[in-house]
This record gives sequence, C-alpha cells and structure tokens, in this order.
Amino acid sequence: MPLPRPARAPVVALLAAVLAGWAPGAVPSGVAHADGAARTVSGGRLDWGIKSSFQSYVTGPIAQGRSDLQGGAATIGGSRFRFHSAKGSYDAGSGAFEAGFSGGVHFTGHKKPDGSYELDLTISRPTIRITGASGTLHADMVSKAKGSGEVTRASQVPLAALDLKGVNMRGAGSAVSLANVPATLTADGAKAFAGYYAAGTALDPVALSADVMAEAGAGASPAEPGPSGGPGEKNAPKGEFTGAAVDWGVRRTFREYVTGSVAQGSWKLTDGAQDGGALFRFPAGKGTYDEAARTLDAVFTGTVRFTGNHLDLALSAVKVTAKGGRGTLAADVASGGGEPRQAVPLVTFDASGLKEKDGLAAVTEAPAELTAEGAEAFAGMYRKGEPMDPVSLAVPLGAEAKLPPLPDLGRAPAPAEGDPTAGQKADSGRKVATKSATDTSSTSSFPVLPVAAGAAGVVVVAAAALVALRRRRAAAG
Repeated sequence: MPLPRPARAPVVALLAAVLAGWAPGAVPSGVAHADGAARTVSGGRLDWGIKSSFQSYVTGPIAQGRSDLQGGAATIGGSRFRFHSAKGSYDAGSGAFEAGFSGGVHFTGHKKPDGSYELDLTISRPTIRITGASGTLHADMVSKAKGSGEVTRASQVPLAALDLKGVNMRGAGSAVSLANVPATLTADGAKAFAGYYAAGTALDPVALSADVMAEAGAGASPAEPGPSGGPGEKNAPKGEFTGAAVDWGVRRTFREYVTGSVAQGSWKLTDGAQDGGALFRFPAGKGTYDEAARTLDAVFTGTVRFTGNHLDLALSAVKVTAKGGRGTLAADVASGGGEPRQAVPLVTFDASGLKEKDGLAAVTEAPAELTAEGAEAFAGMYRKGEPMDPVSLAVPLGAEAKLPPLPDLGRAPAPAEGDPTAGQKADSGRKVATKSATDTSSTSSFPVLPVAAGAAGVVVVAAAALVALRRRRAAAG
C-alpha cells in the first residue's frame, strides 16, 4: 500500500507573535509583564492540515477512505482542521508558550471485507510547546501499523518539530498569533504515524491564535448565566424544563460548500444562535421530558442563514422530539428569503443514549441521517438516508445544572495588511470585537502575516521574519 512521494512544494514562513486588540493610546500589556511572569492562555484555535497529500491519499481512489471530526474539531479552508479551546500559559519575558487544544480527526481507508480498515489513524488533543527558537507539536495518537495491523495508543506524542527561527515570541500582549509555521515529522511521530512517512518529512504548516489574559483572572469572559436563566431561579415544574440547548453542524461538507470556491458564501447567526466552529448551538430550549418513558419534546431559539451563489437557505425555530430511542430534529425552512415552511423534519437521530447525568438529560454526538423532507429542503443536494452531522442535546433538570461549553475559538487574528479577502468574512467565536453574539459569520483563513496596527513591537517581529525569509531564499540560490 505505497503512498505517493511527499510533495516538495516550497513553504513560506511568515509568522509573528503579535499584540492583538491594540487601540490608539493604549499601553501594550506585554510591557507590564516583561519580568517574565507567566500568564494564562484561555481561548483560541489551531489550524493544521497535518499533511495535505495524506488527506488526498485517504480520500482518493486507492484508499477510498474518509476523515471524521471528533470533539468539536472543524474544517477551515479546503484542507485544514481547526482544533479549539486553547488552554495553557505564556511567559512574555522569555517567550515560552504552551497551549493544549481540543478536538481530533479520525482517518480511515482501505476497507476490508470484515468492515475494518487497514488504514486507521486518529490524531487528537494537539499541544504546542515553544521555547526559544524551537517548538514541538504533540498529540494523542491511535494508529494501526501497515501490514501487521497492530494498534498503538500513545498520549502526547512529539509529532512535529516547528521551525521558529527569526521569530521573537517575547512581549506579546493580549494574544499570540502564528501563521504558516513550517513543520516536519519527528522520529517519534513517524512511529506513531504507523510508518506512512519517514522522520524529517515536511508536514503542512501550522497556524494558531491564542488569547492571553493580562493577569491572573483578568480578561476572562463573564460566566454565562445558568441554563435555567440565572442564579436563584426555581426549578421548573416536574417534567418541564427551560434553558436547554441542541448542537448540530448540519453537514460538514455542506459548510465547506457554502464557504468554498463555488458558492463563495457564508452563514449568519441571529436570534441567539451561536457558532461553535463545527456546530451551531440553538439555545433557550423549553419543553417537557419524561424520564421513565424516555420521551422529550422541545423547541429552541436561533436562526442560521446560509447565503452564496445560487444559495439562500435559513433554518429557524428548531424543534426536537424523542420517543422509543429515536429522535427527530425539525426546523422552519426558508429558501430564497421567502416564507418558511414550518416544522420540517430534517434528520432523525439515535436517542437511545438519552439519560440523566449530573443534572442533565443529554445525548452526545448521536448519529443522524437525512429524512425525505430534509432532502427536499436541501434542494436534492443529498439523498434521504445520507449521514448528516451528529446531534447533541442537553436538557437541564434543575437550576444548578450547567450546559456543556461551546468550543472556545478566542479572538480572530488581525487581518493582514493588503489582504484582498480582509473584511469579506469575519472569523467567528467569542470576543470578536467587530461582531455581536447574535451576528457571526463563517470562519475564514488565517492571514499570511497577522499585524496589529500601531504596535511598534510587532513591526520589529515582522521585519525579523522577512529577514529570515530572505536569508533562506538566498541560501537556496
């Protein structure tokens, strides 16, 4: 099962640790922390395609496989995966940085007659560790060796070495952003990669953006009110509930189509709907739940509207019912800005796992498939019975119950100066200064060089990166 030779396309390295959220007249927060006091990293995203040629091989005519997202991971652009909810620390004095991200991707290919796969690889929970000019990307890995089929599970494998020469990581303020960081496979990574590539093989470049708190406890986003509407609220009458949420990404390939080269579109969330990167959250659900009978009936707020070339589709007034271990997600469906068709059953899902735990009646990432009415709603793009994104449902059964958090994407990186796409698509996630919580748009690509206007320290970093690039080009002849 030979793989194609790794592509030798040149990789451009333009990266910077930047002051984000800069305002004229503001004092850079990094200055106050030049003593090297470690600060907390909370919120952010990591975009990485792992290896594009590997992705093409997996989904190509030989392996005939696929990649499945796990734990809230999303896709960005044509071939990158987005991991979310950065947690870690940053030292402005030394530039030392460490952050772990959530989510994973599962690759399968070469299906056998017994239903198993010869190619079976999962990469999850990536962590970036940077000290000085060297960095490493670690990840949890589950892989099946070629030939023997032996399965290996390893936690936080040093998977990729990151080239940070010429980059000054010191003195960043409220965010650290890196773009197009060259990455190569390590010896440990080659083993965990099931022997598909040798150590030293070039991997896809890495990009990340992570929020940095100014000081312990500062800059944290305010706690969301409890799902029942806030502290002190009394429990609803037995069997009734408020404050529930349903998470559904519609379909990964549909989102990629919307933002891709054909539709060239985006989505907009209103009426309280929230964007979690790989999913949409429809909140403020209310209804009834019978634990003994395992039945549920709930309605939710929020609207998501997809627009693009020859595309205008809005989903609102989401409703979820469950009975006998089967669930149905319905919504009002409007096409072309017209009057919506009400309560269209879009998908059915496995609700057999709906049960109470920690004060919540919940089902997590339940497999879902398209209904006949859903196929019609999507104008025949997909057929009845095709798999759609899984459904997650959380119903609070008491005032103290808390909903699962959404993926935390942190601030959007500053757009590159002169970027022709700047302003066309705003990145989604919490703390995006130019977008409100009820008006977010689809995710967009990282700029080549994130720059915060007016931050003199960033100009120095950018210049260092350009000098390093010129030296590499000169050395290459």
